[in-house]
Amino acid sequence: MNSFYSLLISVGLLWAGKNTQSPYVVVLGIVQDGGMPHAQCQKKCCKNLWGKVKKEKVSCLGIMDPGTNQSWIIDATPDFPEQHQIITQGNDIKLAGIFLTHAHAGHYTGLMHLGREVMGAKNVPVFAMPRMRNFLETNGPWDQLVSLHNIKITEMRKQKEIKLSDRLFIEPIRVPHRDEYSETVGYQIMGPNKSLLFIPDIDKWEKWDQDILMRIKHVDFALLDGTFYSGDELPHRDMSEIPHPFIVESMDLFSSLNTPNRNKIFFIHLNHSNPVMEKTSAASNMIRSKRFNVAREGIIFPL
Repeated sequence: MNSFYSLLISVGLLWAGKNTQSPYVVVLGIVQDGGMPHAQCQKKCCKNLWGKVKKEKVSCLGIMDPGTNQSWIIDATPDFPEQHQIITQGNDIKLAGIFLTHAHAGHYTGLMHLGREVMGAKNVPVFAMPRMRNFLETNGPWDQLVSLHNIKITEMRKQKEIKLSDRLFIEPIRVPHRDEYSETVGYQIMGPNKSLLFIPDIDKWEKWDQDILMRIKHVDFALLDGTFYSGDELPHRDMSEIPHPFIVESMDLFSSLNTPNRNKIFFIHLNHSNPVMEKTSAASNMIRSKRFNVAREGIIFPL
């Protein structure tokens, strides 16, 4: 295991326990939209998981500010009930808002749990870009969440900071992706001491009008799209229809970074077919040997 990765987990957990007033980000899930086990999959990666209580949750981050007793979630996934339980610690901490990245299945459909069929929530703040807001307000069943005041949508603008608390800020960052129904954004989260970049979905780094290398250099942690390790994972699918930067491509691009900057990078949003889901796989070992990391559920990033 990468020594930095091990240190981050142990120090992060210790830090969160002893510095209960300090804000942090916690990984609530790491898997691509379809989760794991993945519907219809009978391959080795999923076969032994059917019927098991333990499963891998869909990619999601929690932001915690114990000083104000507030929490926020980035993306409302199909695993929203469990992720909500973790981030609110059984309703002891207020869920102060949900930030959406885009309108693909694993990133917003968890909103259904806020409706009257389940939680019957009242005016939960949901932060969305203009097209994402329009999608929710003009399509059922999501429009009912608005009309019944289960959610209250706040429209975001790209690269415009939003204040979460006196010491926490978040900024949506537009990225190129398959924007059939909405824009796609990543986020930069800024705390009193550290910052974190989160881009779970992007087509290819070279399609972006920003320099990802510079972005990495200017933050303390970078959780980046690692959906597929390589183009060989899904031989029955046309990979051009589901573009993502392969991890092997990203590692080549990021190889010019020095070791401290490479240590900042954690690949997330992993497809069930991705061999790095197995911590001891050759692919996982390769990532560690190049001084990169793979996000795992429960990792804490102090801000």
